[in-house]
Amino acid sequence: MFLSDFDIRRVDRSYDPILCNLLEHYCHDMAEWFLFDANEDGNYAYSTDKLWDADVHVYLAYAGRIPIGFALVGSAEIYTDEPRGKDLDEFFVVRRHRRSGLGRALATHAWDAYRGPWLVRVYQGNLPALPFWRRAIGAYTGGQFREEVQSVNDRIWSYITFDSAV
Repeated sequence: MFLSDFDIRRVDRSYDPILCNLLEHYCHDMAEWFLFDANEDGNYAYSTDKLWDADVHVYLAYAGRIPIGFALVGSAEIYTDEPRGKDLDEFFVVRRHRRSGLGRALATHAWDAYRGPWLVRVYQGNLPALPFWRRAIGAYTGGQFREEVQSVNDRIWSYITFDSAV
């Protein structure tokens, strides 16, 4: 598929069932890195209530009528003390559409929608994610970003910050 075949939409709570389905795939992938299991009923039960009740903006990516990814954009203030800063809280593209350019297009769409300071937090144990984010952010910013390593709950994270208004 070509990038022109993809559609990115900001959605509201009425899309919750679709987001919940995609979150199951996301949790399945993240279980490898964070070492957690599904519930006894076989599902991960990621609660989206907090997303819709908070100031989180939800974007879904589609290939035609099929949802294939999401980006959750929230405030970065608790991580950076920057009241205007945005955080790419959760981000996912289904396996079939990875390496198609969609991930970078979805991230760029979010960064362009909220001009200003950004934070992308990446768990370093998620081996494919860190190079992806370094490349995507490097291309977007012309290499003008800062990466800081932090330990959070005994896990090592990269906190990548940049300004999309530049």
